[in-house]
Amino acid sequence: MKKDTHPTYHPESKIACSCGSKFTVGSTLPKIDVEICSACHPFFTGEKKILDTGGRVERFKKRASASKK
Repeated sequence: MKKDTHPTYHPESKIACSCGSKFTVGSTLPKIDVEICSACHPFFTGEKKILDTGGRVERFKKRASASKK
């Protein structure tokens, strides 16, 4: 096998989420910052979050009801 072709493996990589959770995993990066983790993701928490930016949901519902007529 060729030498120096694989990245360095860090068995204690520090992961930091924007929600404040911190944990360690094995990775090729020594430190990773993430926006969503299993502690705050809606799939794992069971909470539904609908982000309605600019009334997009209402506009879609309005268009959908108008097309049914």
